[in-house]
Amino acid sequence: MAPFFDDDEPTLSPALMDGVRSAALPLTGAHSDLDAFVEGIGQARFVLLGEATHGTHDFYALRAALTRRLIAEHGFMAVAVEADWPDALRVNDFVHGEGADAEPEAALGSFERFPRWMWRNQEVAELLRWMRAHNAAQPPAQRAGFYGLDLYSLHASMRAVVDYLEKVDPQAARRARERYGCFEHFGEDPQSYGHATAYGYAETCEDAVVEQLLELQQREAQGAREEDARFFAEQNARLARDAEAYYRTMYAGRNESWNLRDMHMADAADALAAHLERKTGRPARMVVWAHNSHLGDARATQLGDQGELNLGQLLRERHGEAVYSVGFTTYAGTVIAAKEWDGPGLRRRIRPALQSSYEHLFHELGVPRFLLRMEDLGEAAAGLRERRLERAIGVVYAPRTERWSHYFLADLPAQFDAVVHYDETWALKPLDADAGHEEEDAPDTYPFGL
Repeated sequence: MAPFFDDDEPTLSPALMDGVRSAALPLTGAHSDLDAFVEGIGQARFVLLGEATHGTHDFYALRAALTRRLIAEHGFMAVAVEADWPDALRVNDFVHGEGADAEPEAALGSFERFPRWMWRNQEVAELLRWMRAHNAAQPPAQRAGFYGLDLYSLHASMRAVVDYLEKVDPQAARRARERYGCFEHFGEDPQSYGHATAYGYAETCEDAVVEQLLELQQREAQGAREEDARFFAEQNARLARDAEAYYRTMYAGRNESWNLRDMHMADAADALAAHLERKTGRPARMVVWAHNSHLGDARATQLGDQGELNLGQLLRERHGEAVYSVGFTTYAGTVIAAKEWDGPGLRRRIRPALQSSYEHLFHELGVPRFLLRMEDLGEAAAGLRERRLERAIGVVYAPRTERWSHYFLADLPAQFDAVVHYDETWALKPLDADAGHEEEDAPDTYPFGL
């Protein structure tokens, strides 16, 4: 089959356009928009909700609306997000009506690491306020939680393990402090540890974090409440083990560290599901929020060709049809993103998508907002599977190197079960006063806009 575009002069087949247009389900903002999502999800236990950027209001708002419905009407027990485990546990306490925080903005206070706006925003705060109110009307076994899957919180997780053990077994806490003391020479920056050990300047702490995890795993809980606390501590110990390896592999190449991170997130999701099943006696259903690059099956992308795997791929391999993955795309608009790592989150204008991209194809449909379920494509699926560029904007947006910094080739129908497209999107609303300021980027000038 001839491709629908080439690099010099991208073209769009009328048959492809008609097929995709007929399958696209317009989104009007009505509650009934969610019916098609729920129908597509069916009995899936892992619903993966992506995002093309980490700073778009429209993505967060629709994910929140769908998440509320899945919790309220379909028994979903967890929202698991691309965030660190100990930071999210403070939020989990809040939505369960526990802890010292009376408002969601306060409960999000542990999200101090860059990029704070990714979770410290009004859209997430509104979801948490709803979850707390919903849970208050439910029996304890049916209350939904909020959890983190990521692994950047090495030191916070080690402290959490020691704090737990201080309450239940001071001697075990002493052993944990001794093991984790291995990291004291490197300060609070785990990258310093990774650099020193990767280049042979210091011995690794691998044995220490593995021993601590094994000891916690052998510990028996006393009662349901203690089971939660023990599991949360075990997850922190598992995170410390995986974070130690992650920071060492950062200097071995992108693929190795990326793969270790996504394997950790997949293992964390599975461990959480198993824990919830033990508590409730029934299969756990959870919603996962993360970037498209984590949730779309890596095997269907150029990145997978280069050796990367990801969370979406791993969950599909492990659970098959129990996984339902939704990607989100945009053609243009605004976004909260930094100009460089650890910089302030600014309101940036997204350039119109490149012509050879899925985003441009969707723009040409002339439908402002729509859901595209891959099962509805029919004969158009073959044309849509011709690999095209797909845009991914993380916490940093580099419009001057747009093509090379933010696009990769993908087979969209194989990557996701469904895709939501918003032709124009708007930046989310950060809670912090130092984020969200307007910043106009330089005009698009050839060749830097490629």
